[in-house]
This record gives sequence, structure tokens and C-alpha cells, in this order.
Amino acid sequence: MARTDVPTPDPTRTEFEKMVAGDWYRYRSGPELAEMTMSAQSTCRKITALFDQDRDAARELLVSILGSAGEGLDFRPPINMDYGSRLHVGHGTFINADFLTLGGGEITIGNNVLIGPSVRLYTPTHALDIEERRAGYEYVSPITIGDDVWLGGNVVVCPGVTIGAGSVVGAGSVVTKDIPAGVIAVGNPARVVRDIEPRDIPLK
Repeated sequence: MARTDVPTPDPTRTEFEKMVAGDWYRYRSGPELAEMTMSAQSTCRKITALFDQDRDAARELLVSILGSAGEGLDFRPPINMDYGSRLHVGHGTFINADFLTLGGGEITIGNNVLIGPSVRLYTPTHALDIEERRAGYEYVSPITIGDDVWLGGNVVVCPGVTIGAGSVVGAGSVVTKDIPAGVIAVGNPARVVRDIEPRDIPLK
């Protein structure tokens, strides 16, 4: 649910400082935000262009703009993000094509996560008041995706959501609230349909 507190100007802090603190900030104000997003998006385009020529170099370039990245991170371009330094990815995670992270909220993706094509992770929430929204006010909320989660294609994860370890989110779902560990969730808004059970694990 959107916050009801009122944004107030604070000239003692930059818009970036307000953003990372989770306070109201104006995303169209302060040159540092525009410069950071333009740099990140430019690097993403370079990663896509480089991928077919040298996948290892493309991966190194991706890792260089992330907040942190584990061993064995694998991906398919294109990939796009506003603030690479706000994204943390664990080891063994696979990110399929057309992945997008939006806004400056902290995003933590665990180990061995499978991210389907065209997944979107949104961290900003705009002001509900029209005048404040016109002024560009928003705030960001973190997203956390636990170990061994599988996000199907075209899944949207909204601001402030945590998805518990081992859970599966069906293709096309919009996740507006936390999902517990070890469940299958589908729909818009996504709802838990059942636990992942022993019958879901193939015999060895």
C-alpha cells in the first residue's frame, strides 16, 4: 500500500541520498540520478552488443556494475537496469532475456534462482497526490528473492515484496504481496495455490 506521509523538501541531502534511505525523493531532480541511470543503461547496451562476441567479457562487464554477484551468474541479453549498484545476485543464478529492474530500491536475488524471460522487478512507488506526482516525488522499497526461487516468464514483482526460498511464481503473475517459502503462486495479483510437495520432486 502506498504511503500517506507527505513529502517535504530537504536541501541538506541529495536526491540520491534520500532515495537510498527509502525517503521521498524527486527522481527528475538532481543531476546525479540522471547520470547514474544513463550510465547504467548505456553499459547494459554495451553488454548486449558484446555478448555474441565474447560472453565472458559481457559477464565481467555486467558483474562490474552490480552491487555484488556470486560465482556462476549466467544471463541472456538484453538486460536493463536503472541502478546496477542496487542489484545483488547470488551464485548459480540464471537470468533469461529481457530482464528489467526499475528504480533505485535495493534488490537482492539469492542463490540458484531461475528468472524467466521478460521478468520485471519494480521498486518505486509514485505519490498518489496529483501535485506531488507532477513534482516527481516517489520512494523506493526493497525486493528480496530467496534462494532457489523460479520466476516464470513475464512475472512482475512490485515494490517491497519478498519471495521465500524455493517458491515458484507462474508465468504472467503480478506479485504485489510477500510469497512464503516453498509454495506455488500464480495470478494477478499472485496468490498461493498450494505448497510444493514431495510428489513434485522427481524420483532419482
